[in-house]
Amino acid sequence: MLIDDLLPGDVVHLAVGDQVPADGLFISGYSVLVNESSLTGESEPVVINEDNPFLLSGTKVLDGSCKMLVTAVGMRTQWGKLMAAITESGDDETPLQVKLNKVANIIGNIGLCFALLTFVVLSQGLVAQKYLDGLLLSWSGDDVLEILQHFSVAVTIIVVAVPEGLPLAVTLSLAFAMKKMMKDKALVRQLAACETMGSATIICSDKTGTLTTNRMSVVKACVCGNTIEVNSPRAPSIFSSELPEAALEILLESIFNNTAGEVVISQDGRRQILGTPTEVALLDFALLMGGGFKEKRQETKVVKVEPFNSTKKRMSIILELPGGGYRAHCKGASEVVLAACDKFIDARGSIVALNNTTTNKLNGIIETFSKEALRTLCLAYREMDDGFSIDEPIPLRGYTCIGIVGIKDPVRPGVRQSVATCRSAGIEVRMITGDNINTAKAIARECGILTEDGIAIEGAEFREKNHKELIELIPKMQVLARSSPLDKHTLVKHLRTTFNEVVAVTGDGTNDAPALREADIGLAMGIAGTEVAKESADVVILDDNFSTIVTVAKWGRSVYVNIQKFVQFQLTVNVVALLVNFSSACFTGIFYFVNCVNLSSLSHDLHFLMPGDAPLTAVQLLWVNMIMDTLGALALATEPPDDNLMKKAPVGRRGKFITKVMWRNILGQSIFQFAVMWYLQTQGKYLFGLEGSDADTVLNTIIFNTFVFCQVFNEISSRDMDEINVLKGLLDNSIFMGILAGTTIFQFIIVQFLGDFADTMPLTQLQWLVSVLFGLLGMPIAAAIKLIPVEPHEEGN
Repeated sequence: MLIDDLLPGDVVHLAVGDQVPADGLFISGYSVLVNESSLTGESEPVVINEDNPFLLSGTKVLDGSCKMLVTAVGMRTQWGKLMAAITESGDDETPLQVKLNKVANIIGNIGLCFALLTFVVLSQGLVAQKYLDGLLLSWSGDDVLEILQHFSVAVTIIVVAVPEGLPLAVTLSLAFAMKKMMKDKALVRQLAACETMGSATIICSDKTGTLTTNRMSVVKACVCGNTIEVNSPRAPSIFSSELPEAALEILLESIFNNTAGEVVISQDGRRQILGTPTEVALLDFALLMGGGFKEKRQETKVVKVEPFNSTKKRMSIILELPGGGYRAHCKGASEVVLAACDKFIDARGSIVALNNTTTNKLNGIIETFSKEALRTLCLAYREMDDGFSIDEPIPLRGYTCIGIVGIKDPVRPGVRQSVATCRSAGIEVRMITGDNINTAKAIARECGILTEDGIAIEGAEFREKNHKELIELIPKMQVLARSSPLDKHTLVKHLRTTFNEVVAVTGDGTNDAPALREADIGLAMGIAGTEVAKESADVVILDDNFSTIVTVAKWGRSVYVNIQKFVQFQLTVNVVALLVNFSSACFTGIFYFVNCVNLSSLSHDLHFLMPGDAPLTAVQLLWVNMIMDTLGALALATEPPDDNLMKKAPVGRRGKFITKVMWRNILGQSIFQFAVMWYLQTQGKYLFGLEGSDADTVLNTIIFNTFVFCQVFNEISSRDMDEINVLKGLLDNSIFMGILAGTTIFQFIIVQFLGDFADTMPLTQLQWLVSVLFGLLGMPIAAAIKLIPVEPHEEGN
């Protein structure tokens, strides 16, 4: 029967290795173990029986067989809903794109207004003259040419004002960050994800494989009354050297024989452990203690096995010993196996009776391990009587306790510090896992995610909440346990839409794909992640480490700040260029109008303030435009991140892109540069003693040269919007230094050798020196401006 032919109400037989074809209910069967990692992300098999009868499409049967009643097929199954959720998400603009579009529109509109005013002011004198002469309808070729010249000046102002360099600056900054992030184990699949992570206010992290190592390990053990904490690979070997030889031998015999796992050598010669996560943890612990799997297995012969089941909660075997006789080994739930023991191995390796005091001590150890979210197992053995037959059932009592082990998926090194870094940076970290709530809470506390006032909740309870209850719950919720893929998707959607947060989501399984697509930035695990998860993600974390996610956030903030630096630099150039050309045009137009109406006395008074025509020609303005767009973007976009970035609040969606600090710097530097330009326009000839027919051209060249050097030194001042010391690390940025050197050399060539093309005249050494000094003066001015206090950044939410 084909899967397409299944309908609700059909009965399906499932056996080991089958993939569950539809959602259904367990009818009958035995020892059914199902791997639900494709849906929940948790690698631990789930026991299916009358108490837990739900079978889900896409999961795999690991053990046993059963009959299933089909309840849902196709897109109505949990797997179908998962796939539907993946295709729902759209391509929304990133927070920075939204802000940049607003900034670009504002700047463009301002530039257009200035251009229109400049054209009107420049043209009104000619129109007024025509009107006074009665020739308003009679236009010569020279008149049209003059109007076209005015129009070209207006168009040039628009070209200078419109921030066409913004996309270039953003792309350069993103590409630079993308290349650097690759070295930090983060593969960027979507370029915009670089900056989106910088705006993130919440990280919803998976537990297994992201916060933890995704490898169950023995982290604590109690053998012969000695408790060990396995916090390094060498700890088990040190522990084994302290154990009595007899106790060590019986412990290794128990672990290597009473197991469903295997230790094999792969094709490349590497040792590999096969089995369930619990079996792998025990076998790895025994190997680290110096045991040999193959050697131990060959010493004895397994003659009977009772596999683990949910009823007995233990696994037992009978070994045939080399010298004759039998020995039973048992492992399982600590409270069950310990209750079957009446003896234990003490610190000297002797077998002594298990009294109430020792029993209470061992139960206390079990309870301590459990509070730390450890999965506890008790190991025991029993020497069988001489008359024992392998046809008899394995005894349930009379065992000798070997020891107790605590197993868990340990937290990755550095995770707690990374979570603390996120918290200091104003980024909330929330755990979403399919694991049980007790384990989730313990791991969350260990990572520093769950605080005293935080809430941990299970997915079933989360799904029952109405919209009003969710609005009250979500801000306080820090852990979501036993969650389904759609729970994660729902939480992320609420955070983005209802609470207007910028959400980053981590995940490694197919079950995480809907949330990865719904989030502002999806972070998939490169090692443990499925192909579906990677395809749905914006960034792939190559080392599966949460600490790398913090590095991604750091680079994202660096991109955002670098683009802010560039916009601050560009707006300063825009404002000065617009003011210089507009003011010159205004005075030219007014002076021309005054002459037209024969106000000679007023004309004489205005002549002293008259700066002449617009000092920056179209070619010069386009060169300035190239400095501030292409070269400025390349220089400021390649600034590396610093540690202070993770000490500030996140930008979020509501934070203003152009902050008060930026406006302070822009206005302060613009006023200084405009004052310098105006001074040179009005007093330049007297300052340099310029006379003759070339005086105006030389003065305009000096103004152009000074203006360019003002931008060169302002570019250096823009390296940091708050700090006075902007020279720190300057020499380490070879790209920045190269652009400064290139700009200076090309400026020298334009001024000294490209006069016909750029309307310039060669300058003397004194004129060069003054131009450079005026530009250099901008740096202490910028430092003084930064001392002006402003309100805190408007970057937070």
